[in-house]
Amino acid sequence: MFEQALKLIKKYPKIIIHRHAYPDGDAIGSQMGLATLLKDNFPAKEVYVVGDEATRLPFMNAVMDEIPDDYYTTALAVILDCGAAHMICDERYKTAAATMRIDHHLFCGKVADLDISDSSFESTCGMVALLAKECKFKLSLESATALYTGMVTDSGRFAFDSVSARTFELAAFLMSQPIDLNVLNYNLNAEDFSEILSQADSMHKIKFTEHNVAYIYTSREELPNGAEAPVVSTGYVSLMRNIKGVHVWVNFTEADDGVHCELRSNNPNINPVAVKYGGGGHKKASGCVVPDKATAMQLLSDLDAIASTISD
Repeated sequence: MFEQALKLIKKYPKIIIHRHAYPDGDAIGSQMGLATLLKDNFPAKEVYVVGDEATRLPFMNAVMDEIPDDYYTTALAVILDCGAAHMICDERYKTAAATMRIDHHLFCGKVADLDISDSSFESTCGMVALLAKECKFKLSLESATALYTGMVTDSGRFAFDSVSARTFELAAFLMSQPIDLNVLNYNLNAEDFSEILSQADSMHKIKFTEHNVAYIYTSREELPNGAEAPVVSTGYVSLMRNIKGVHVWVNFTEADDGVHCELRSNNPNINPVAVKYGGGGHKKASGCVVPDKATAMQLLSDLDAIASTISD
C-alpha cells in the first residue's frame, strides 16, 4: 500500500508535514507520530511540522515549526487527515517539489501528486501505523504514543463502526511500546470543573426538530470565557449521541469566522449535507463552517429531511 510513499520519503531531503486546521487528536497524532517516525528512521533528513496552533489536547505537546517559504522548493509536503484542499492548514504545500496525502476521510477529489486515501480506516493514525509496520520502521515510544492517541480519539475509544480487526492489530503493534495508558486516559478524560458545569448547562439547551434531530446552538456571547469554538463544538456534539430515538444530531457554535457545525449520526449518511455547505468528513461524522445562523438553520432543515426518512 505504501510502496510509492516510501519512494517519495526516501527521495527528498526535506519533509514538511501538514494537516487540517483546528486539529483534533487524529490530525495531531498522525502529524507528530509521522514526524517522529521519519526523524528516527531517516536521521539525515530535515523534518518539519506546520499549521495553526494545536489548542486541543495540549498534553500532546504539538509545537509547530516556523520555516521560510524557500524550504518548499526541495521538499516533499505530506498532508495528513484532510479530505479537502480548502481545509489544509498552510497553503504553502502547493509550492513543494512534490506532495503526498494520507487520509481516511471520504474522497472528495485529488489533492496531491500521490493520494493515499482509504475511508475504511478508523483514523489516519491507523494508516500511519500501517505505514510504519509495512515499511518495518523503528518504532519509538514517542511516535507510538502519538499514533495510539489519535487512533483512540478518532475511533470513539474503539466504539465506532469503522473499527475492525485491523484496528486492533495496529493498536497491538503500537502497544509493543510501553504506552502508559493510565496517564493517557487521565489526559484524555480530565476536564476543568468549569467545563463540566458548562456542558451541564448546554444539555439544558438541547432542542429537537420535527423529525427528532437534536441540536445545540451556542452564540458567541454564550461561549465559556477563553473557550474556542472548534473545541466547544466537538465537545458539545457528544452530549447528544446517546439520546434514545435520536439518529441525527448537530452542534452549532458561533465564532469570528462563522458558525462551526459538527454533524453526527448513528445510521444515515450525513456527509452530503456537510459537503453541500463547504465541509466534509465521514458518513456519520462530518463538519463545516457556515457564514451565519440563518445558513446554520438551513443546514438543520436538510438534516431534518434526512431524519424524516428514518423509521425506528
